[in-house]
Amino acid sequence: MIPTEFLLFAFLMVIALMISRLRHLFAAAMLSGMFSLVSAGLFTLMDAVDVAFTEAAVGAGVSTILLLGTLSLTSHEERQRPIRILPFVIVFLTGAALFVGTLDMPAYGDPQAPIHLYLESDYVRGTQAEFGIPNIVTAVLASYRGYDTLGETAVIFTAAVGILALLIRGSGPEKGADS
Repeated sequence: MIPTEFLLFAFLMVIALMISRLRHLFAAAMLSGMFSLVSAGLFTLMDAVDVAFTEAAVGAGVSTILLLGTLSLTSHEERQRPIRILPFVIVFLTGAALFVGTLDMPAYGDPQAPIHLYLESDYVRGTQAEFGIPNIVTAVLASYRGYDTLGETAVIFTAAVGILALLIRGSGPEKGADS
């Protein structure tokens, strides 16, 4: 049986390939939102709920709205341009460097991974005694990773303010329309 993580990752690869092949920008924007939503599901399965929440809010929500807003002001079809090789080389080299960087990592879910040997026991034992919070996930997000969670909240808030600013700016009468 195929683990769910691999199935979702395969969906991500298919969606990414579909996005790269599309010429209709509305469909590409919708698929980008789907990509973010599937990514959020994958993050949830990997026990990164805070990252999943941020991905769903910013990636699937705010980014999709911004893309659709941009499409309402521009063309809906991509214009053909000559193929440039340098961006592909840069992406390939970056991907290869990231892949090489993961070769010495422990296997996913390995109980002998450093995080399970050192940090996990401190989190499990320390949350109730240090913070008085019975829920370990809440204690980790609110206390141990408080700055990270604050940063993610700031990203979501900034994105919401940016969307509101764009909507408010675009809803008024156009300058020079009466003259």
